[in-house]
Amino acid sequence: TMGNWLVNHWFSAAVLAAWLGINIFLFTYYFLFFDRDERYFYTRAILGSALAWARASAKCLNFNSMLILLPVCRNLLSFLRGTCSCCRRTLRKQLDHNLAFHKLVAYALALLTGTVPRRAGARWGPGGGQAGDCLSPVPAVHTIAHLFNLERYNHSQQATDGSLPAVLSKMHLQGSNKWLNPIHSNQTTVEYVAFTTIPGLTGVIITLALILMVTSSTEFIRRNYFEVFWYTHHLFIVYFAGLVIHGIAGLVRGQTEESLEEVHPHRCARYLTYKAEDCSHDCCKHPEFGSIPAESWKWVLAPVILYIFERILRIWRARQKVVVTKVVMHPARVLELQMQKKGFRMEVGQYIFVNCPAISLLEWHPFTLTSAPEEDFFSIHIRAAGDWTERLIDTFQEQKLEMPRIEVDGPFGTASEDVFQYEVAMLVGAGIGVTPFASILKSIWYKFQQADQTLKTKKIYFYWLCRDTGAFAWFNDLLASLEQKMAESGKADFLTYRLFLTGWDTSIANNVALRFDTATDTVTGLRHKTIFGRPMWNSEFAAVAAAYPRSVVGVFLCGPAALAKSLQKSCHQHSSLDPRKVKFYFNKENF
Repeated sequence: TMGNWLVNHWFSAAVLAAWLGINIFLFTYYFLFFDRDERYFYTRAILGSALAWARASAKCLNFNSMLILLPVCRNLLSFLRGTCSCCRRTLRKQLDHNLAFHKLVAYALALLTGTVPRRAGARWGPGGGQAGDCLSPVPAVHTIAHLFNLERYNHSQQATDGSLPAVLSKMHLQGSNKWLNPIHSNQTTVEYVAFTTIPGLTGVIITLALILMVTSSTEFIRRNYFEVFWYTHHLFIVYFAGLVIHGIAGLVRGQTEESLEEVHPHRCARYLTYKAEDCSHDCCKHPEFGSIPAESWKWVLAPVILYIFERILRIWRARQKVVVTKVVMHPARVLELQMQKKGFRMEVGQYIFVNCPAISLLEWHPFTLTSAPEEDFFSIHIRAAGDWTERLIDTFQEQKLEMPRIEVDGPFGTASEDVFQYEVAMLVGAGIGVTPFASILKSIWYKFQQADQTLKTKKIYFYWLCRDTGAFAWFNDLLASLEQKMAESGKADFLTYRLFLTGWDTSIANNVALRFDTATDTVTGLRHKTIFGRPMWNSEFAAVAAAYPRSVVGVFLCGPAALAKSLQKSCHQHSSLDPRKVKFYFNKENF
């Protein structure tokens, strides 16, 4: 199993190791630098090792702040996916881990600043988007180090024992460039410095912004109050503004280069505490100190500019007119919208962001496209799952004469775009998670109709898991049409689909038992019978491996995290280490 995991995930492991290695290098290098560099000899006399802890964690914080926006630049990812279409499958698959990497970097920021995440599972948000993990705030590295620094600054200022920290804390009396301790009064408290100085106030604001962002990403909040997550996540603007301003005041100081040459601390430190009144030695001159220049802006400038361009592009594209050509209300409160937009081009499995100004001017929700690239419109299916989707469905049901205005941003690429790169594909959808595969199956229908000879895929297995029978209704027509078209084309074996009903009552079970011998299924009316219960994935994967012992099989999922773990495990177990034999590659939809 470990061998299979390394075969399938060596590139992901390499990226993770590189990210972790850079963080460890930055922390270690700057910890040793500030712990040993002679310019900070006097600073360490007051602060001790807390200086090195604070500065080293700050470097890692800057590095991860530089990375945090890149995984959510969706146009950049779509561009890279397009340019990497000729690249190896392993390289393209890394683009599908953008949200996982975004959360990983967020964990690092939380650890370094003031909140430490605790994983509590994931769920599927409105429109099929995967929700964030549970995070709980506890004090962390950078915050703790600076609290120690402030306490030691304060203690040194109040000391009267003639020690080196006490003498250094009174250096502000010698001139404007002489001070080392930012606290100049015995009446000044740690709280006063934290809430009145630029570094202190911005540090508090940054920490509060992060706490609100990570706690609003919990499963409970995203499941029940998605709007809370959506709005609080935009506190990232406050976070980056505070980060850039945080180091401007330069409260942490070190000895200047010129002063270091004149009064080196190794020679002259003792003269600060035992200086005679008529001192004429070279070391009698007081050392001078300078602030550490603000550096955060250098780290985050490029990704922030890239993200601004990303947002400008998305706003411009969203303002282009969208015409809703057809509205269909399916069973189980599933709304289908068919739309047209000038210049809109899509690929199978892609998704869009949708906004309805009549409901909210700022809220955008992701939905997978259910239309095929061959059609002259694009469509989405929306299930009632939360306040926004409920209000959208109600709005379209109430507006009979005039359609509500819809704005669309996208499309954006996903893992499902690569489905036709595999000889064999296993498509797994759970509930409304079937939407990306509607696009794929429709496209297959058109390819058969047009007798497309370039189609590389030889076999598709489709699995759909639903809790109630009503969810099957809107997809039945497409499956029935596919059955008929493939039979007419002499390729009835091209598509094997299995529908699983995971929730039922005794009346459904009795009805199925009475009509067991009919040619079509009682629940769906299709030729393939509905299976009651959940799939036995080991059996399914073993059967596919036996039928295609030398093929590369793509496994595609749009569904919950628990199902993803099960399928990923099966992919590892049933993939052969022999490169000439069957390989299962797991792909998961992430929005």
